[in-house]
Amino acid sequence: MIRLTIQSIRCLLVLALLTGLLYPLAMTGIAALAFPHKAHGSLVLCDGKPVGSELIGQAFQSPRYFWSRPSATTPVPYNGESSSGSNLGPTNPDLKKQVTDRVAALRAANPGHAGPVPVDLVTASASGLDPDISPAAAEYQVPRVARERGLPESTVRGLVAMHTKGRTLGVLGEPRVNVLALNLALDGLGK
Repeated sequence: MIRLTIQSIRCLLVLALLTGLLYPLAMTGIAALAFPHKAHGSLVLCDGKPVGSELIGQAFQSPRYFWSRPSATTPVPYNGESSSGSNLGPTNPDLKKQVTDRVAALRAANPGHAGPVPVDLVTASASGLDPDISPAAAEYQVPRVARERGLPESTVRGLVAMHTKGRTLGVLGEPRVNVLALNLALDGLGK
């Protein structure tokens, strides 16, 4: 019995070492060599300094910028340490109030825009960290951003088109626009 217990403990230690330490270290090393940008957080650099990540949204509140999808993380928006959805169902009165308030704020910021507000501008993603919006959500914001920056809408639409990514492998997901990349491109115009 003691011999079996010792063998079991040895087996546990060997497997723990292999699967808990050596395998993760090997995969991390391979990822760092094969995909260095992604393995180090997909950081976006501006003048050599990190300004964000391609993978985590940011709260843009100035009307001069495109606004991101709402975040459900707490205590602060887009908190990578607190990734989660709100868990509010479609019949929850709190969610209804949040959506109603967001629609009102978007309509106030975009006067004269009578079309429907894209759903991704008023609801959080499952992770609460989504860095992308739909092309429709970007298009909804074009008149406001163009007006605030004193740019022709065609110029802003051109930037949106340049930053719109298609479906992954042509079939997975939906077309999307990375808000941070788009806003950095707007800043690059100098207005």
